[in-house]
Amino acid sequence: MGNRVTRGDFEWVYTEQPHTQRRKEILAKYPKIKALMGPDPHLKWIVSGMVFMQFLACYLVKDLSWKWIFFWAYAFGGCVNHSLTLAIHDISHNVAFGNKQAKWNRWFAVFANLPVGVPYSASFKKYHIDHHRYLGGDSLDVDIPTDFEGWFFCTPLRKLLWLFLQPLFYSLRPLYVNPKAITQMEIFNALVQFSVDFIIFYLWGLKPIVYLIAGTILCMGLHPISGHFIAEHYMFLKGYETYSYYGPLNWLTFNVGYHMEHHDFPSIPGSKLPMVKKIAAEYYDNLPYHQSWIRVLWDFVFDDSIGPYSRVKRKCKLAKES
Repeated sequence: MGNRVTRGDFEWVYTEQPHTQRRKEILAKYPKIKALMGPDPHLKWIVSGMVFMQFLACYLVKDLSWKWIFFWAYAFGGCVNHSLTLAIHDISHNVAFGNKQAKWNRWFAVFANLPVGVPYSASFKKYHIDHHRYLGGDSLDVDIPTDFEGWFFCTPLRKLLWLFLQPLFYSLRPLYVNPKAITQMEIFNALVQFSVDFIIFYLWGLKPIVYLIAGTILCMGLHPISGHFIAEHYMFLKGYETYSYYGPLNWLTFNVGYHMEHHDFPSIPGSKLPMVKKIAAEYYDNLPYHQSWIRVLWDFVFDDSIGPYSRVKRKCKLAKES
């Protein structure tokens, strides 16, 4: 499988990210992959069903005891909300309505955000562009932990705590690493989100709000689905900075596990990424991949050679804004 990574600092490299070159090679050999790019006509209906399902759940949990609120938040509602954040990830690449309807994608992401309980979609879009453009970029890719996270969360107990606190770090890290001005879309996102939160509170009380927000926090922290956060770019094997996962949890996560394929072709909807792997099999079959997100979390916590430092970093030049 290769050499394991040693802990102590980030893995600094002085090469370009691998996805740009692989994309060029695959498209040159298989130009038919271009036909997979563009909107997924089913995505908006699947997401809408999930949003309304959560609104129905808000009504159903309003009279439950608090222990059942948190149980269902972790076992069901949080799974739906985490899945919606990954739908928002797909929508951020304009695959709900296409590049020609970019604003429709932004507005629809705000709608998909509603069950999450806190405004998220507009800020995610703003920073996710940099994650693709400057993968591993020092002070540019806010997906990479800070030096403090790498230094402090280095024992099994601390790494377990770090996993639990992942939603907090993902929310606050951009403000420290690469702060950006607040956009009009972020303001719109917040106004719509808090208005809907207030309506839910007015109609059904506090418990549905706790159900939504607690589910989001719990299932983006220490939860099997959240294994994708670690699986995607943490360097389990030296020399490899992106990994795919081809297991059954892709059915709940809009194929976010096909992560090598996604970074190679971010404009292809998650629903079509398995076709990329099938068409260009020789480019992916020999690359390391994960078989279990639960195993990823276990190894992250208990393997001394893996931790928040297990990331590739590089210096990137800022692209000129068009």
